[in-house]
Amino acid sequence: MTKRFTFQPIGIIHSCFTEKFGIPRQPGLAPSARATLAVYPPFDRDEAFRGLDRFSHLWVLFVFHGIAAGKWQPTVRPPRLGGNRRMGVFATRSGFRPNPIGMSSVALNGIRRERGHLFLDLSGVDILDGTPVLDIKPYLPYADRIPEASGGFASQTPQPSLTVEFTDAARQMLARVEQRYPAFATLVGQVLGADPRPAYADARSGRTEYGVRLYDVNVRWTVRSKTIVVHTVEWPADATATQREGLLPSR
Repeated sequence: MTKRFTFQPIGIIHSCFTEKFGIPRQPGLAPSARATLAVYPPFDRDEAFRGLDRFSHLWVLFVFHGIAAGKWQPTVRPPRLGGNRRMGVFATRSGFRPNPIGMSSVALNGIRRERGHLFLDLSGVDILDGTPVLDIKPYLPYADRIPEASGGFASQTPQPSLTVEFTDAARQMLARVEQRYPAFATLVGQVLGADPRPAYADARSGRTEYGVRLYDVNVRWTVRSKTIVVHTVEWPADATATQREGLLPSR
């Protein structure tokens, strides 16, 4: 009989991506995308992280919590193939897996304690806010980087496909937002420049206006040929100062 395992999360991700739409399709594609890993007790002991600050990057193993349990699919439509061709789920990094476990290599920017809680500051993330983390491991360049490896249908590094511009009104609001979230305009440019639209749906729909939420900021834009024009950058009317500052993690 196969042994069953139960995993206890070691922490939770607080990410700039508060909805699935807009999340980069791989880690590192939006270097300005930041997150904090809040470590749960009893795993937050300082000695458990001794030496980790000497590594520049981490592997984060997590649960695709935004996907309903039991929703695995044997074939999926990878965005790299335009969303129109199906491949086997095990030939992709789709979240619709028998065990919804994800992994991302991310930059480690620091380890800190605040009000008794242990935090790891990360960047280059592609992880949804509120994601449970199962484990972390240091990234080892000599073992994890394989120059001669073949990347199958995703062998080439994706390049930004759209130019991102801001209206004067959007830039005025950006100045306020960046007091809270530095380099927010850069984050918007990296996320939208990669074209987060689902190609298999929107190529036929003729839709030109979209919106995405980063942190607690609503960003709306219009697509004009190969250019994205951001015309609205605003906090929702119900966003309180406490929400904008962020809260300490709760389990």
